[in-house]
Amino acid sequence: MKFSVFQLSRKGGRDKNEDRMGYCYTKASGLFLLADGMGGHPEGEVAAQIVLQTISALYQKEATPEIDDVKAFFNMAIMAAHRQILRYAAEKHLMDTPRTTLVAAVVQGGMAHWVHCGDSRLYFVRHSELLARTRDHSYIEQRQEAKPDVPLPANFNRNVLYTCLGSPTKPVFEVTGPVPLQQGDKMLLCSDGLWGSLDDAEIVFQLGQKQVGSAVPELVERALTKAGAHSDNVTVIAMEWETPDTFESTRGTISTDTIDDGVFASTVQAGWLDSGVDDLDDEAIERSIAEINEAIRRSASRKG
Repeated sequence: MKFSVFQLSRKGGRDKNEDRMGYCYTKASGLFLLADGMGGHPEGEVAAQIVLQTISALYQKEATPEIDDVKAFFNMAIMAAHRQILRYAAEKHLMDTPRTTLVAAVVQGGMAHWVHCGDSRLYFVRHSELLARTRDHSYIEQRQEAKPDVPLPANFNRNVLYTCLGSPTKPVFEVTGPVPLQQGDKMLLCSDGLWGSLDDAEIVFQLGQKQVGSAVPELVERALTKAGAHSDNVTVIAMEWETPDTFESTRGTISTDTIDDGVFASTVQAGWLDSGVDDLDDEAIERSIAEINEAIRRSASRKG
């Protein structure tokens, strides 16, 4: 397995950066994650970090070296992350719960799978054309799909979401895939700080014309410049599949061909939040893994 990856996060005009991102990989599988902690609720950066830590910890245990059932993994890992946020809020006696969006992708076996909750997006680009984009769990996106020719009021708030992780209600999320990958395919995961300033056409054009190591910094800079002093946090992680040999020296190129079985690499780090996040509860993670395995067993039984 061979791919290029580049990630970048900028605070913009906000007091702090509540976005989190990272990626993990084994010999045969890769996981890419991005979470955007929600303003208006306490400790959004904590919610985002908890989600990355929980899902990457579960991935490390389940990717041996591939995930057996990616859809079942997403279903269980996301609910485990959601429960970890609620547990954190209860232990800290918070009056309100920290909340975050999430977009994540798994690539393995020449296929891509992705999941999203909220308005952090994934763009899938092939030969400079947009093949797929996640649809935000926001009232504005749903309304535009239902009534595309009806203009929206000038004061309509595009940021109002009807689901997220960490809310007292069960999160709504969508799983897509498997989608076959071709050499040169690119996936870009981003927070709304990017797409809120740049339209889809500009994002797709820049991503399609350049390697991810060049496209990502340029897109982030364009978004910050366009948004001005009040820019939101802008966070992007992008992956290019099966990088051609001519790109071997490109920064961010990763080849897993020489990785031994059982080796796991991750850029998701624990314990670097200023506010601190306790280590994940081992019992809760083991319980979540048991649930994943049971879901996989049931799925296999139905197929048989």
